[in-house]
Amino acid sequence: MAWNILINDGMEESGIQALREAGFEISTHKLDAAQLMDRLKDYQGIVIRSATQVRQELIDAAPGLKFIARGGVGLDNVDVRYAESKGIRVINTPAASSRSVAELALGHMLSLSRGLQEAQRNLKDAESFKNLKKKYGNASELSGKVLLLIGCGRIGRELARMAIGLGMEPRVFDPFVEEIVLDLRLASQEISLHLPLVSLEEGLREADFISLHAPYTGKALLSDAEFTAMKKTAYVINTSRGENMDEAALLRALENGNIAGAGLDVFQGEPHILPELLNHPAISISPHIGASTSEAQGRIAAELVERIRGLYQELGA
Repeated sequence: MAWNILINDGMEESGIQALREAGFEISTHKLDAAQLMDRLKDYQGIVIRSATQVRQELIDAAPGLKFIARGGVGLDNVDVRYAESKGIRVINTPAASSRSVAELALGHMLSLSRGLQEAQRNLKDAESFKNLKKKYGNASELSGKVLLLIGCGRIGRELARMAIGLGMEPRVFDPFVEEIVLDLRLASQEISLHLPLVSLEEGLREADFISLHAPYTGKALLSDAEFTAMKKTAYVINTSRGENMDEAALLRALENGNIAGAGLDVFQGEPHILPELLNHPAISISPHIGASTSEAQGRIAAELVERIRGLYQELGA
């Protein structure tokens, strides 16, 4: 019997069509939390992104569920261990969006280094033109700057490659790895490069840019102590999880002049964002769009289709 699959947070049409051609019954109607509690029992699979929460109560309400598929990297919104204890497979697509997220992180770095975020907000007339031109007349290049990657999985490695191409010096704090080796292609030559591993204290002290690429583990990675340890000219970038950065501490650091600015794609209470973050001249901001490119969404859809088809064959359904 073909599986009924609910795609609750959207999916590239190519992926939806491929699943239908494989014989699955597909529903793309968005269900809210209350509707899911009542209707998920009718499905064997659910495909989500970051919006839908699949917690223990919902899992218990869907005894026929075979899999939970997350289009993207993180699984913070899924009770993975509980699902697996019930025999439900949990799958995601950790590699598909790495390039897109890394490019967005780099975009925030470029914006901050040249003051583009403030120019976009405040360039209104001849007077603001002159003031902004004077303020950013001594902006800086990325070349020669130290980039600290807090966490260096697929996204961190992609950003490291881009940073090296721009002449930056990437360093890594990641307590879960013993070495980081990047494979690079320069002209027609392929080389392997070992990235320096540093302590968090050393990295924060020396970095010009700090970029977060780690999962949320219950405690913010950057709070008052970490901001105080940074250079006053440093910028922090968060494209990982909003909870990884203490937003109140960030605002205090900016107010006290402990750091120069921040680039944020993720937030603690999204879609609701503190007005102080939205309107701050030293913050470059985007609405959680790290993986939102057509290329990434196409790769995510293709990988999900492949994994769902493989799972269906494995289970002998």
